[in-house]
Amino acid sequence: MSIKYKFHDSTAIYFVSFAVVGWIDVFTRTVYRDLLLESLTYCRKEKGLNLHAWVIMSNHVHLVVSSREGYLLANMMRDLKKYSAVRILKEIKDCSIEGRKE
Repeated sequence: MSIKYKFHDSTAIYFVSFAVVGWIDVFTRTVYRDLLLESLTYCRKEKGLNLHAWVIMSNHVHLVVSSREGYLLANMMRDLKKYSAVRILKEIKDCSIEGRKE
């Protein structure tokens, strides 16, 4: 998703969705789903993310989120998506059994 998130009040609760480019079923593999979960856990512990509810589908994610006081939710979502994408792409390239390398 290339559109910047616009959160008028970072401490308010928002429903956020984002999808894998091309709607590719990346999260059917446990390793990639776990990488996203690690990123979410890190954001909760270190970046001020309040994660109220979430679901990871095969090719997209739904989150109900807010941030703790003093944190910007837009920056948090940007960092979460970028970091997760880089980690997942690296894992796909390094995986000898992965058939979806393009």
